[in-house]
Amino acid sequence: MCFYFKYIFQKMITRAYIHEYGNNKIEPEHLDVKNVLESRGIGCELFTLKKLQRNQLILNNETLVVGDHSAISQVLKRLNFNSFPSCYPESLNKYLHRNIRETTVRKLLLENDGNTLNIFVKPKSRTKLFTGFVIQSNYDLFKIETLAKDTELYCSEVIEFISEFRVFVNQSEIVGIKKYDGDEKVTLNMNIIENAIHDFENSTEKTNGYGIDFGVLKTGETALIEWNDGFALGSYGLDKEIYTDLILSRWEEILKTSNFNV
Repeated sequence: MCFYFKYIFQKMITRAYIHEYGNNKIEPEHLDVKNVLESRGIGCELFTLKKLQRNQLILNNETLVVGDHSAISQVLKRLNFNSFPSCYPESLNKYLHRNIRETTVRKLLLENDGNTLNIFVKPKSRTKLFTGFVIQSNYDLFKIETLAKDTELYCSEVIEFISEFRVFVNQSEIVGIKKYDGDEKVTLNMNIIENAIHDFENSTEKTNGYGIDFGVLKTGETALIEWNDGFALGSYGLDKEIYTDLILSRWEEILKTSNFNV
């Protein structure tokens, strides 16, 4: 298995905007991308959400935008890009080891009539609206009640991961694996990982660059946590050259499939 696949960078991107929170405060991985791009002769300019909202970014098919999920989601709207794979791709359902269903805040509250639940809930479309959590009390239900009633949700039964990993994939190749939580002695079943990536890569949901999170259950089984698109992806310390190549790979794919006028 290749862990250091080198993406052959096509000279498509000539400029990049890098998201900052103000006063030059930048996410560490985004600063890494900036440094890598500049070392490759690509000019970078910092931007804030305010500048983005004022339409002060010049977007075209030679421009990369790097930022958190909130910023990139707004950029993608401007690019008229709406082809987003689910964080639970259909091609990977058999690796979940749990049932996941879609609902809304309204439906969830009605079907449970305020009873305490033991389910994991997370936002579906607005993925960063809140961090997923287990509903275990009336207080947890109150947090759900404060959301707009048409907010789309994912719900699933609760399973316990004893260790969690992100597998980074670029151009169908694993380019890195980073453990981000759990028992340091626990390892993934790589046969499961390779089979899952093969299934995803041979589906209509496939993309050029992504992170796919897997965990190990108490039973020792390797299970899918979620799939993450490569356009706004935490690096967990992945080599900055490899991380930049993955971001570029996915962004170039987005530009090629976006419906915007250059």
